[in-house]
Amino acid sequence: MKPADTGRDAESAACRFLLSQGLRLLTRNFRSRHGELDLIMDHDGQLVFVEVRYRRGAAFGTGAESVDRRKQSRITACAKHYLQQHPGAAQLPCRFDVVALTGNRENSDIHWIRDAFTALG
Repeated sequence: MKPADTGRDAESAACRFLLSQGLRLLTRNFRSRHGELDLIMDHDGQLVFVEVRYRRGAAFGTGAESVDRRKQSRITACAKHYLQQHPGAAQLPCRFDVVALTGNRENSDIHWIRDAFTALG
């Protein structure tokens, strides 16, 4: 299986999980020159930018650990670009979540980290 297929499957699993938790999908795979936002969701009036990370195992660190300061900076810049393009959304409180999936594709452990990091300056 291609890495792009694995990533798409992980994003779909994360999205299904978040929908089951009461979030509402607004946008998937928003792209800007800064990068990509995997999922943009609404959670009770709060705008949620979701980074999805998949790891088959944790031998080289968890998916959540891979969202380092550099990745956070890219996500933040992309989120700012999204807010500039969607002025109504800019009025909402927002947060950055990480959904880390570990295991095989058919049976992944899902770890949802709400408010995983704050916007970087």
